[in-house]
Amino acid sequence: MTPSPHGGLSTPSLSIDPICRVEFGPGRIVRLPELIATTGHNRAFVVTDRGLRAAGVVERVLKILDSADVEYTVHDEVAPNPSTGNVDAGAARARAFGPAAVIALGGGSVLDAAKGISLLVGNPDAVAADADHLWEAAPGLPLVAVPTTSGTGAETNGFGVIEDAAACRKVYIGHPSVKPHIALLDPELTLGLPAAATAATGIDALVHGIESLASRGANPFSVAYAAQAVSMVSRALPVAFRDGSDLGARAELMMGAHLAGQALTLSGLGLVHGIGHAITAHTGTPHGVALAAVLEEVMEFSAPAAQDAYERAARAMRLDPPADGDWAAAAVTAVREISGQLDIKRPLRDLGADRGLLPAIAAGAVADAVTKNAPRLPDESEVLEILERTYERP
Repeated sequence: MTPSPHGGLSTPSLSIDPICRVEFGPGRIVRLPELIATTGHNRAFVVTDRGLRAAGVVERVLKILDSADVEYTVHDEVAPNPSTGNVDAGAARARAFGPAAVIALGGGSVLDAAKGISLLVGNPDAVAADADHLWEAAPGLPLVAVPTTSGTGAETNGFGVIEDAAACRKVYIGHPSVKPHIALLDPELTLGLPAAATAATGIDALVHGIESLASRGANPFSVAYAAQAVSMVSRALPVAFRDGSDLGARAELMMGAHLAGQALTLSGLGLVHGIGHAITAHTGTPHGVALAAVLEEVMEFSAPAAQDAYERAARAMRLDPPADGDWAAAAVTAVREISGQLDIKRPLRDLGADRGLLPAIAAGAVADAVTKNAPRLPDESEVLEILERTYERP
């Protein structure tokens, strides 16, 4: 279903697949053992990363499992931008451990990798590079998502974005069975997140809300989720960035990011993510930083086809009516101000994108599946122009 030019709905019917059970609130992590039991398993394969292990978050969770006599093993080797090989290694270890619930404890990279691991355990002859052909595969292991960042919304859907290093592209690995059985959202787990990581993950959530509003797949459900997400994230993100110990801001940001994830799962995303995926694939730039590099420029490019969507975004950010009536320009200005407060926007040159890479990044962006949802569909030359605009200056 897509919006009509008049802001209504072009068709009267749609189908919505409800998301998983959600447990939200400070301290909610103590309920993890009983939530694992609802999956039909009493063993846990914990997928995480070494950063969370070093920060003490993993040990806090393992103590809770120990107190409930839950048998577990930990796979803490997920990379910041997980590759197909990274997922294959995790799947091999999970197969060796045997039947269990998969606990995805971490940010978006961990949640994405955990979905791939879960799916590959159920398909022992498959590898992650088969991602394009696994959507009709056998079911994977049940998954409990425990995000420790507020950004990706990966706990709301059954697919992960991983890197096929050999093909130098991002691939989508997923299956309905690996949509998390439960999303356990405890904002206390985000209190130790550094400011830079708060900014990078939070800007991802803001982009999810804005792109979902403008997506060709937008519908009344996604618009409602996305508008609320933009409102909450735009308000809470600068506060959480300035004071990472503000639990109220952390909680609002986590809920906003979750709602943005619900929105994108229903509507799809757009060109900011298409370009961002290509930048990351070619340079290794963290996802949120890659999005911030081109966010306002893509919004300006898309504005002729996204006036209503950007007005909704501007109103969600509680902007005053612009004197000239240009709500889209007001939304772009507000987003630029938020990026400035977060000190996150960088020129592509500083992100390791040699000018000679720009045509390949443009081609990858146009080929990315999310770009097909953009309100204004670009060709490679138009994407290249956006990249040129952001190459030398932030």
